Amino acid sequence: MGFAEEADCPVILVADIDRGGVFAHLIGTLALLSESEQNRVVGFVINRFRGDIKLLEDGLEWLEKETGKPVLAVLPYLHGLDIDQEDAIDSKQVLNRENHANRIKVKVPVFPRISNHTDFDALRAHPQVDLEFIGPSPSGQPAKGKVDDLSAADLIILPGSKSVQADLAWLKAQGFDQQIQKHLRYGGKLLGICGGFQMLGESISDPEGIEGKPGNSNGLGYLQLKTILNPEKQLKNVSGRLNIGRRVAVTGYEIHCGTSSGVSLETPLLNIDGRDEGALSSDTQIAGTYLHGLFDSPDALVDMLTWAGLEHPQAIDRSQLRDHSLNRLADCVEQHVDWGNFGRATGISLNIQRHQTG
Repeated sequence: MGFAEEADCPVILVADIDRGGVFAHLIGTLALLSESEQNRVVGFVINRFRGDIKLLEDGLEWLEKETGKPVLAVLPYLHGLDIDQEDAIDSKQVLNRENHANRIKVKVPVFPRISNHTDFDALRAHPQVDLEFIGPSPSGQPAKGKVDDLSAADLIILPGSKSVQADLAWLKAQGFDQQIQKHLRYGGKLLGICGGFQMLGESISDPEGIEGKPGNSNGLGYLQLKTILNPEKQLKNVSGRLNIGRRVAVTGYEIHCGTSSGVSLETPLLNIDGRDEGALSSDTQIAGTYLHGLFDSPDALVDMLTWAGLEHPQAIDRSQLRDHSLNRLADCVEQHVDWGNFGRATGISLNIQRHQTG
């Protein structure tokens, strides 16, 4: 709202009815706003509605009478919609429910400060991948059964982190480090991305307190490398090739504070912009990289799944899947928004032309 006030622009409140309590959400949000902010709100959109709209009409009339603001749209729940999440992660979210005979099990521990979890969207959407996000047990202690642990996986991936030392301590407190040891003894593959890559090394040092209190942490020790965190953050789009399989092209981005050095970097996982990047253990069982978006390139996805043990993986194009979902959402908004009411409420003149998407 501070941005809206500064930019002097109208505001539409969008509420998710699928969570329940949608009218309380909207009324309560208005009540918490200042008078000038309340005046800036020009209407409501109710999102992810299931069922017969007639059952909601009395509530909509009450909301408009109570607030003096129009309901501009009720958008239906779109099943199978795959839109990138911004900050939140739903550990129970499953995109792929297809019963495929040739599947691989991938598990990702959800750090308290996990970052860049969209790295796994291509895996979640893949018909031959059963991906599971793993969090702590309700008691905070390591789980005893197959729920909330890292057992029975073909591939474990340690994701990025906003605070690597703190999340590494959490991982050890859950007993996940011991489960990773057992996983490797049984021949499973282990991949670390960005902060997860740093955890695979011998040590992580944060002398200036970039991500928390200054200090040093012992890593998991699977790769011969040491990481020092520094204020200069790497932030760039990159492209290159994998050093496994068919040595296919990859694209992605780097965003990290750490600088890693050590013997393991002499066997890189990738070659990025003419330089070696990441690491691959001598037995090829363990890999790490700073590259985000590793699975988004169809060919790289195939070769990484082959490395992980999947026979004859299919190629899927994450960008195509994303565009398809965005087009579905755009068509839904176009169909269900009252554009005449929208123009009157916002003062924005619109020229809406129907379009068709593939």
